Amino acid sequence: MHGVMVMGPGPGYEKYPEHTVHLERDDRRIQVNFQGVTIADTRNAIMLHEAGYDPVAYIPRGDVRTELLSETSRETHCPFKGYASYWSIEVGDKTAENAAWAYPRSYEEVTDLADCIAFDKRFVEVAVVSEH
Repeated sequence: MHGVMVMGPGPGYEKYPEHTVHLERDDRRIQVNFQGVTIADTRNAIMLHEAGYDPVAYIPRGDVRTELLSETSRETHCPFKGYASYWSIEVGDKTAENAAWAYPRSYEEVTDLADCIAFDKRFVEVAVVSEH
């Protein structure tokens, strides 16, 4: 799984035990488009529901056109999910910097996200193509 590492439990829960992060399998067909090009297409998304945020679709890496992504040096840390790595999306002469991310070093609560990629809706269109 592409350098995936699962760490122990998320340390954020010690300070904020009421915080919720819930993962849900989604078998609807979901596509991610950038500049009119489909960069991801799946029926195996994992929806992340986190307190205070809109749901986010995480797409299995095998359903993403990774040749359109270029890894950046950006890394962030979430005390509930782990360490995120980022990619820019490049289609033709258009680039969206740090518009995709994954948690290859994830905490136990979200290990299913470790080999999935999410996309920033400010740059891409995430569309449900069909219900089933």
